[in-house]
Amino acid sequence: MIKTVLLVLVAAIALLLIYASTRPDTFRVERSTTIAAPAEKLFPLIRDLQAFNTWNPYALKDPAIKIDFAGGPTAGPGARYDFAGNKEVGRGRITLTGEKAPSEATMQLDMFEPFEGHNTVVFSLVPEGAGTRVTWAMHGPSAFITKLMGIFFNMDQMIGKDFEAGLANLKKLAEKA
Repeated sequence: MIKTVLLVLVAAIALLLIYASTRPDTFRVERSTTIAAPAEKLFPLIRDLQAFNTWNPYALKDPAIKIDFAGGPTAGPGARYDFAGNKEVGRGRITLTGEKAPSEATMQLDMFEPFEGHNTVVFSLVPEGAGTRVTWAMHGPSAFITKLMGIFFNMDQMIGKDFEAGLANLKKLAEKA
């Protein structure tokens, strides 16, 4: 009886691992909103990483987060900071890798904890009516652990919820002035 249960358990785990290995090798999460402000007003709130952290939901999840700019620039390509926060934030680095003012900012997000990951983040700003359509997208490789977790957790919904909160924060900040 115990042998049968163990064999069934091993077979179930093997099938789960095989299924996880068939999942996509990359992921993409994207959310957008329209903000009643011109791109020229919004762009500095993204490209300046100190300003970015006034609305970035991940920086706001931990009031005791440690952010270190290491004496370098805080805005423009090459600006970066290391962060270490609670279990919701983790530990990593964000680097602004490129920009096309005032329509696009590209960042590299390197996570070290709780899981290692190296992803590209792109903010796109497109005029729309009297405002700007802001899109926050992230894409990167899906490591095996990410594929396995994706079976049990909807990563698009989890990350997307944070992107939606961040865009709402940016909207509130930009439209109040």
